[in-house]
This record gives sequence, structure tokens and C-alpha cells, in this order.
Amino acid sequence: MHKHYVTILICSLLILSSSCANKKKPTVLLSAIETTANRETVRSTPVNEFYYGADLSYVNEMEDCDAKYYDETNTEKDPYEIFSNAGANLVRLRLWHNPEWTDYSTLEDVKRSIKRAKEHHMKVLLDFHYSDDWADPSKQEIPAAWSNQINDTQTLGYLLYDYTSTTLRELYQEGLLPDMVQVGNEINSMILRKGPRADSINWVRNAYLINKGIDAVRDVSEEVRKDIDVMLHIAQPENALTWFREAKANKVTDFDWIGLSYYPKWSTYGLDSLQPALETLIGDHSKKLMIVETAYPYTLSDNDSANNLLDESALIEGYPATQQGQLDYLIALKDIVKDAGGSGIIYWEPAWTSTSCKTRWGQGSHWDNATLFDANGKATLGMNFYYNALTGE
Repeated sequence: MHKHYVTILICSLLILSSSCANKKKPTVLLSAIETTANRETVRSTPVNEFYYGADLSYVNEMEDCDAKYYDETNTEKDPYEIFSNAGANLVRLRLWHNPEWTDYSTLEDVKRSIKRAKEHHMKVLLDFHYSDDWADPSKQEIPAAWSNQINDTQTLGYLLYDYTSTTLRELYQEGLLPDMVQVGNEINSMILRKGPRADSINWVRNAYLINKGIDAVRDVSEEVRKDIDVMLHIAQPENALTWFREAKANKVTDFDWIGLSYYPKWSTYGLDSLQPALETLIGDHSKKLMIVETAYPYTLSDNDSANNLLDESALIEGYPATQQGQLDYLIALKDIVKDAGGSGIIYWEPAWTSTSCKTRWGQGSHWDNATLFDANGKATLGMNFYYNALTGE
């Protein structure tokens, strides 16, 4: 470059720099314990890599109930270590607002879990239920602390935004920022309501609230200069086809992931008809897609008085309730999701084993026949599903 033009360019840059010096710069929050070493231990997952995940929300409670976990060699280990060694690269964790009925899935409990996931080099998907209890297609119960604002949509939006952003900032300050965030859990019906699901969705209200949650994640991501993906989660693909079309029409578009619950027992789509539905969702909305909840029974036996949610009616022809049947189901589903252009599968509560502790509906676990650990706490053949993450298959 000619010396004269170089001189002009340098001067121009100096003038531009000076004129911008007094402009307000974005606030950057500095983590108290973040270090280069901490960052380097997190497994980097390229955009096109497939996520092999596990929802481990129950693990802390199960361990407090004396649950023991053993790998395929029958060696007792930390369950996070077992999943990481097997090849899992993502942990999903639920967060309730103020669940006075339990000490788990609170923010402090979630911090324990995120720390464990990061120590074992797995990424984290944080699932905001925006409720003090289970949120699902049949109910989206507003947190008690917000209930007096249920008819004031604008104020409710501010509360949701503040709670989401404050939570994420606190996690960042402690070096526990998640890699992905679910804005709601199985939000098939209108969020932040009282009582049974509404017959229809008021999309003016619903879109405003969901977008406030998304805005909170985006703003914190910008402040701390860390990427945080946003996911919206619907139960069963047949419901998602309608829901995401309506969401798009109402300007709910600034998200990265379509998250689905897929249990053949509760879906109109079998494995043989699932792929076109997934392809439609990806194609119509140009988003990444992940099955964030699925499971399959490895036995029909019940180890306790808590009834099994996945009973004989959950079985698919060709996939018996055996350890091999469980593994075959996961491999088949993985192939379908991959062929459709999807990017991940998360097994729901693979460590919710039977213990002496109780749920509100019985002693033990309602999932003990569908975990990835047998009645003695040893990893089932289904755990081999995660090996695909190591082999790249």
C-alpha cells in the first residue's frame, strides 16, 4: 500500500477512535472463579456435532437416598463420571422457582449439578420450568410469588425477565453458566397460568412472555460475552408442528433450538413415521432440533410401590422390554433424528433408580424400569448408546 494512503488510514482510525471514546461501552461481568483452565476443560462441541445427553436432575436426591451407581465393569462410580466416560456430552437440569415441597431442583441444587457436569467436561442445558412444581402440557402453574400479577402481562413479563437474567448472571459469577437455556418446559399450553391448561392460547400474552424470557438470555449472553443457545420445548412432535407454526405467526422466532419430548406411548408418531415430522419442523423454521426427553423400558418388573409410568403399553413391536431392546430403541431413534437433520437426543432421568425415598405418589421411583441402571445399580446395555458420541457414528 502506498505510504500516503497508509498515513491517511492511520489518521482516520485515530480520529474514529477518539470520537468513540466517550460512548458507553457494554457492561462485562467478570466471573469470580473463571480461569483459562476452567474454560479449557469444557468439551467443545461443534455446531454440526450430535449431542448425546442425559437429564440428571434427580441424581443429587437419589444419592442422598443412598443410591449407588456402577459402570459396566460393576465398579461403583460417580454417575456423572459414568456418563462422561460412556460418551455423554450434554447434561440437562430442571430448575423450579421456589419449590417449598422439595429441596431439589432449586437454584442451589442446580449449582451443585452444573459444577459436577462441568467437572466431567459435559455441556449443560438449563431447563427453566417457570413454576414451583412440574410444568408439562397439562399444567403451567405460575410461581406463587408471581401469582398476584397473573392478569398484568407487562409486569409478569418483567418478573420473568428479571428472574431469568438474574439467575444466569449469578451462575456466570460462579463459573456455572449453562451452554443452553430452555425458556419453559413442555410449553404446549399457555405459560404462567393457574389451574388446568387453558383451552386455547392467548398468543398476544404468550408470545410477549416467551419473548421476555428469550430477551433475558440474549441480553446476559451479550453482557458476559458468552454464547448461550435458546431452546423452546414442546411435548410430542404432532403438537410441535402446530405450536411452532403459531409461534412463528406471532413473532416468536429468536431462538436456536426446537426441543421435543418424544415418547412413542404418548405420540401419534411411531418410529416408522417420525422422520418426516422432524424434517418438516427443521425445514419450516430453520432451527436446530433435539429430542430432549425420551426413554424406553429395559424390563416390565417394578422394584417398589411407585407404579411404572412406562409399562407394557410403552413397548414398540420389535423392541422388547430388555436391555438390548432399550439400546436398539435408542440407536434407531438416533438414526432417525440424524437422518432428519436433527442434532441430539437426551435420555430423561436415566439415574432415577429405586430407593427407600418417596415421591408424592409412592415409595421408590416411577421410572426404575426405564433407567440406564438395573435393579442393582449397574449400567444397562442402553448405556452403550453414548458410545456413539466417542466413535462419531
